[in-house]
Amino acid sequence: MKFTDIFIHRPVLASVVSLLILVLGIRAIVSLEVRQYPDTKNTVVSITTTYPGASGELIKGFITTPLQQAVAEADGIDYLTSSSRQGVSKIEVYMKLDYDPKDAVAEIQAKVASQRNVLPREADDPVIDSETGDSSSLMYIAFYSASMDPSQVTDYLLRVVRPKLQAIPGVAKATMFGHKTFAMRIWLDPRKMAAMGVTAGDVRQVLLSNNYLSGAGETKGEYVAIDLSATTDVTRVEDFENLVIRVENGNLVRLSDVAKTELGAEDYDSGGWYNGQTAVYIGIDPVPGSNPLEVAHLVHEAMPEISEQMPEGMAAKIPYDASEFIESSIKEVFRTLGEAVLIVLLVIFLCLGSVRAALVPAVAVPLSLVGGAFLMLLMGFSINLLTLLAMVLSIGLVVDDAIVVVENVHRHIENGLSAFDAAIVGARELWLPIIAMTTTLVAVYAPIGFMGGLVGSLFIEFAFALAGAVIISGVVALTLSPMLCAKVFKTSRHGRFEQFVENSFARLARVYGAVLHRVLDFTSVVIAFGIAVLVCIYYLFIMSQSELAPTEDQSILYVSGRGPETATIDYTRHYAQQVIDAYETIPEYKESFFMLGFGGAPNTLFGGFKMTAPEARERSQSEVAPELQNKLTAIPGMQISTFPRPSLPGAGRGLPVQFVILSAASYADMDRNSDALLDSALGSGKFMFLQKAVEFTRPKTNIVLDRNRAGALGIDMEEIGRALALFLGGNYVNWFNYEGRSYKVIPQVAPEFRLDSDMLQGYYVRGEAERLIPLASLVSFENIVEPSDRTQFQQLNSLILQGVPAPGVTMGDALAFLDEEAKKLLPRDYSWDYAGMARQYAQQGNALLVTFFVALVIIYLVLAAQFESWRDPLIILMSVPMSIAGALSFIAWGFGTINIYTQLGLITLIGVIAKNGILIVEFANRLQIHEGLAKRPAVEQAAMTRLRPVLMTTIAMVVAMTPLLTATGPGAASRFQMGLVITTGLGIGTVFTLFVVPAYYLLIARDHRQTAPEPATAVAKPAGEVAG
Repeated sequence: MKFTDIFIHRPVLASVVSLLILVLGIRAIVSLEVRQYPDTKNTVVSITTTYPGASGELIKGFITTPLQQAVAEADGIDYLTSSSRQGVSKIEVYMKLDYDPKDAVAEIQAKVASQRNVLPREADDPVIDSETGDSSSLMYIAFYSASMDPSQVTDYLLRVVRPKLQAIPGVAKATMFGHKTFAMRIWLDPRKMAAMGVTAGDVRQVLLSNNYLSGAGETKGEYVAIDLSATTDVTRVEDFENLVIRVENGNLVRLSDVAKTELGAEDYDSGGWYNGQTAVYIGIDPVPGSNPLEVAHLVHEAMPEISEQMPEGMAAKIPYDASEFIESSIKEVFRTLGEAVLIVLLVIFLCLGSVRAALVPAVAVPLSLVGGAFLMLLMGFSINLLTLLAMVLSIGLVVDDAIVVVENVHRHIENGLSAFDAAIVGARELWLPIIAMTTTLVAVYAPIGFMGGLVGSLFIEFAFALAGAVIISGVVALTLSPMLCAKVFKTSRHGRFEQFVENSFARLARVYGAVLHRVLDFTSVVIAFGIAVLVCIYYLFIMSQSELAPTEDQSILYVSGRGPETATIDYTRHYAQQVIDAYETIPEYKESFFMLGFGGAPNTLFGGFKMTAPEARERSQSEVAPELQNKLTAIPGMQISTFPRPSLPGAGRGLPVQFVILSAASYADMDRNSDALLDSALGSGKFMFLQKAVEFTRPKTNIVLDRNRAGALGIDMEEIGRALALFLGGNYVNWFNYEGRSYKVIPQVAPEFRLDSDMLQGYYVRGEAERLIPLASLVSFENIVEPSDRTQFQQLNSLILQGVPAPGVTMGDALAFLDEEAKKLLPRDYSWDYAGMARQYAQQGNALLVTFFVALVIIYLVLAAQFESWRDPLIILMSVPMSIAGALSFIAWGFGTINIYTQLGLITLIGVIAKNGILIVEFANRLQIHEGLAKRPAVEQAAMTRLRPVLMTTIAMVVAMTPLLTATGPGAASRFQMGLVITTGLGIGTVFTLFVVPAYYLLIARDHRQTAPEPATAVAKPAGEVAG
């Protein structure tokens, strides 16, 4: 008794196996997490060190460089970037994918701590922060009020709202943007200071010595202890104003005599807007590995209570919530999955002409999908866009096994066997082809599971989820499907429609047989055609556009703008209003948000153009983007670009194209040499927007000190430096207590006394004999131009060309152009690299192509082992070039691009199209062995006999892809690309396979009649029974 006979003879056993698969699968579906993409850990560690007032050159030499050198020794680093600008150093360490975030932060903290003693004393301690996941937060909540100023809103958020949000399970950080933290601002009047004989050092000293946080201790008697506190610190504005700076002839000079004191904000060079109204934002970052949908749901649940408790006149709004797109995308894929199942079952019914026959696939397909979910749970996977896409794709694969079983049993019934006997014989004939087809498909996806990088991390769940469904399908095909056939099929044929279907397929088989017979008379021509197609694949591939992933319509476009280097926050605010005015001229506009002074530079802005949902507007996001860019380009005074949100996680920050030019040359030389490349790129028409991230246009005034004169007057350089830092730097001196929280005390010259360098004439320092010396008598000024930022990449000076490709130009085309032009225009000692989305593409864009060839080799070896032949797998796989060429032809014509989804579709085609070859070759070998037919009659009869299952499996797979091709809404772009490749490749490939495989069979296959084993041997060697 054969293995398959057991389940036909014991239907209860077959039912129990299937019910067990069903129960475990349903339990798994309930337990699986739901998220957008498989969990990946792409960690960025940032080290920010502030030294208010210090020049970018000083920052780079004394802070950024030593810290970078130390941090570069840490393990697990992909690349380093740094920025040194006026008053602040920022180093970003991009860790390798899936490197443990805790280990990364711990090691980098140790490296930074080792360098603290070499940093300037006046610099603040480096602040280390880490971010794992998307560079943007999961959601942004805007808080605004018409009756409260931003500092009051910020203080309320710090004390009440942020603690509540951070207490929500799954929330890692609640980061504030556009906030105005309270600070005690001491606005100095240099004229009054000179009149009162007060210097910057006097002000600093009185703040340090008279705002002292003391620990007074306690009194302790024999039985009683009492805590003590002393009012050595000051907490109110009037207390600061009454501080005595000096005594002059018995008169007290108080702080209020030389300065205006107010409870203000730490800085005035940044801010947030929501729909043009001043707002403070809180960004919600989920814990790495947590479910973003669940986190967002909990935040939404908490917001009504938070809103009810807010002060009168304060409101909250969520202008951006990534979970909306995630949830909509998942719902769309679920809908696609349901549509695909129904369409496939309908097509099977039409192809079989019998409800009874269609019942077997109708049971097998859902059971295989549900059973695949159980294997997903065992492997620790989640329900996400990629595993759901795998389930959609697997519909067309798992239905093949059921179709092959049903068709074979049906054929034996037509030949006169009873339903029971037909099931026995049919299952015996198919156990090896089913195992071969199952292992072939599993072998296709196995290499993906061992890939590294982003593509490997993302698609391992896709590959193994699909392979799991296929394995379950194979089990069902060998256990449940034959039993159902034996139970539900009738021996006699009934119904006109079923008769019509049978006659139609019979006529088609005869016509095909006649055409095939004629074609095989010209075998050499067919073989030459196959070779020609193989050659064409290369040219079709290089003609195709390439990108990492298609851009999805997420109903939001990011906007980034930069003004002149001399621009203030008021300048940026003025042009941000013009941006909003441009927004309102576009019908799809819904709402907007802005971060003014983004990244610490008052001349920059970053925001979002939020659109209505895709189903509620006539134009897609990609159609709106060029119009928006044209309107923003027309705004004078700022360079503004618009770009979509990245489609894949871990894309980093900034514009899509980031071409990093590297050199040991000076920034001036790099700026000069990059101009030609920028001009060439802008003139190529390949970029909608392109700019240098660093402009060599920032004006700077060097204060040149007369050391001899200062020395003669008894003034040292430290005294002058401290005075300038206090007058102009904006650094804090110490902290004060305000309602149980500590805030900074920041003395600084009032804005009206520091409008330009000429006003330094009114600043004084103390010399010998307590005389006040005007700084103007000690200094001269030198005006120069310097880079807006001193950026480095991998510790080399860098300049980034950043931009957005023009409509119709892919990332691959844009980077290829910049590569070629850089080779021609940049000096030989220059090199280049990539950052952001461009780096993702450069590293991962063609990663799956290598996997494609590995999968091809593995399939060949698996088939060779199963057929015990080196020739048969070669014949089977001759259908692969036909299929690949069919798919690439549509991509080359512009219907799609080469991206990770189409590459995955091409890999899938290997296994799908190979199944057709397996059916033909295996049956031809069987006819040679058991009926003694020669190669040509055997392959002709095999092709005619297997025509129906080949066509049915192909049609089933193609119609299963129809919902992907017609998909709309979130995630539709990626689904369309994969559906396009599989539909066109399988459709065209199958037509050619029906003629090319028989031709190559005649050329390559062995004559199995000479090696046909005796019956006893056949039992001992199953492989020989099929393949000889």
